[in-house]
Amino acid sequence: MSVLILAALLSSVTCSSADISASAWGQQHCVSGYCVTLNEGEVTVEAGLCVVIPCSYRTGDGFTPKHIAWYKCEVSEPRCGDPIMIFHTNNSIKVQSGFKGRVSFLEPELSQNNCSIFINKLKQSDSGSYHLRVIGELNGKPDGFSFSPRVTVYVKGFKLKPTVMIPTLTEGQQATLTCTAPGLCSGSVPEITWTWRGAGGIESYITGNSTDYKTENLTDVTQSPVSTLTFNPSAKHHNTNVTCKVSFTGETITEETSTLNVNYYRKPQITGRTVVKEGDVLNLTCCIESFPPALIVWNTSNTNLHTGTYTDLHNNTGSATHVIQNVTAEDSGQYICTAKHLDTTLTLYVDVTVTYKRRPLITGNTTVNEGEVLNLTCSVESIPPALIVWKKVSDNTNLRSGIHTHLHNDTGSATLFIPNVTAKDSGQYICAAKHLDTIVTVNVSVTVTWLSNIQNGSGCVLQSQVLTCVCIIEGFPLPTIQWLPLKNNTEYSVITAVSNDTVNSTVSLNVEKHGNITLECVSNNGNEEAKEKFTIHNNSKKYEQPLDLSKGYLKVIIAFLIGTLLTAVVCFLAQKYYRKKQKSSGNLHETLEMDRRQDDPQVYDGSLLEENQTLNLNRGPKEVEYADTNLSL
Repeated sequence: MSVLILAALLSSVTCSSADISASAWGQQHCVSGYCVTLNEGEVTVEAGLCVVIPCSYRTGDGFTPKHIAWYKCEVSEPRCGDPIMIFHTNNSIKVQSGFKGRVSFLEPELSQNNCSIFINKLKQSDSGSYHLRVIGELNGKPDGFSFSPRVTVYVKGFKLKPTVMIPTLTEGQQATLTCTAPGLCSGSVPEITWTWRGAGGIESYITGNSTDYKTENLTDVTQSPVSTLTFNPSAKHHNTNVTCKVSFTGETITEETSTLNVNYYRKPQITGRTVVKEGDVLNLTCCIESFPPALIVWNTSNTNLHTGTYTDLHNNTGSATHVIQNVTAEDSGQYICTAKHLDTTLTLYVDVTVTYKRRPLITGNTTVNEGEVLNLTCSVESIPPALIVWKKVSDNTNLRSGIHTHLHNDTGSATLFIPNVTAKDSGQYICAAKHLDTIVTVNVSVTVTWLSNIQNGSGCVLQSQVLTCVCIIEGFPLPTIQWLPLKNNTEYSVITAVSNDTVNSTVSLNVEKHGNITLECVSNNGNEEAKEKFTIHNNSKKYEQPLDLSKGYLKVIIAFLIGTLLTAVVCFLAQKYYRKKQKSSGNLHETLEMDRRQDDPQVYDGSLLEENQTLNLNRGPKEVEYADTNLSL
């Protein structure tokens, strides 16, 4: 800053004629006892500011100073033939109009020998040479003396700028900006204004500013205008411009623009899909709007981090991206974004869900006895839980909850529950699991097993010492029938007929020379067993029939059985190369009497009868018959 400042009042300097000596204030020139001390160097000042020309003098003997006047000559006039008066201590004397009111005398008391002047609001036209004239009386007569030494002042275009002081700005904390005008001069106070240019480029004036003086020293010439602006900074002020404009005169304006940096932060935000399918990519970005940019760190509460995990930090942006390639169910969990801004730490949590499904699994017994409970559970491990629906293939309708199924909400599980099952409950069942937009099904075959008691129509008849016994039973799976016991050497034949779920077994025995005989029909379908005993009493005069039937009806049955037996014999002869023959012998009592009882004890004496049979698994109307015949009968 090219400004000459007078820091203290000048003191008187005494000198002799024709002496030239140096002082702190410049060169001292004396002529005939009149001395002046001036800085004859060049002074360069910027327009709009001020300049102080320090000066001290002493007159010769007999001269009494009354007034002091300053004159200006153009720089181009070395001899200054036509100077103009810019200042006179006698206010009644007119001075050049352009300097009126702008030139001040620093010491009004002439006895102090201080001739320093102060020129304010300099213009470029003020450039020139300035010299002093002392006006007074010499021995009682008016006189005056002009000093030839001059001070040259150059006024150039204004380039100085005000100084703007900006403290650390934090959102929500009141702050004060300071603008100091350039130069330290007294005189008229320049106009200082504040303007603010927002993000949209619109400039607006800021109200509420105050202007004062900053005092550097104790003299009037060491003051500089200062303006302060107090406001509450916010994020909207960040990275915007504030301008301090100083207007010294109507033609001299200077300004300084500064950028505001406001420390602030906003709540962290996490972007990205938090629900992803197994095998996809998890891509989460945590960012925080702040100044200065915050440090972002990703963490997770799940300790089993996927091997494809990495975090990409975006430098100087307050952002970080967390990526997991080919996510699995183990990657589900809580992820934590931690943002550190200056001395503040902010934390944000996000829950990540990896959706997946496994194949449905059916548990429970698929084979149950009639009358028991069918209890099958279909479950699917998945996130989110799948919707489970049970269907039966035969009717292809959903089995409603509360009737046959129990849905376990939010567990991906449903139970098929049928109490007191019957044969009609057998069949194919479908578990359909709907997971998001996918439906997965699994089938299961349910088998209801059952076995009836020995059917009516079962019993024994005796004709010509040949005892024929019939055992009829129904069941699923198709039951087998055994006749127990048949003693050694007993001659017998067995015919087995199958129709749908019914098995009809007929055994024929030669009972001659046999005493009491007990036959037991034993039926088994692998799950249940049914038994019925037939006891035959030896009686040579009579025999009793096992069932309480009329004589006419019994004759019909006997005729039917004999016809069946004869038919079986014929079939056996026709198929003798395709059937296996079994034969056993025994002693028969001559006189037999039959009594059908179920509670008599059974004594097993002899080998068990094993017969071959073929199951009609399709339960069709076809009937299959097997025969094992002893030809000796």
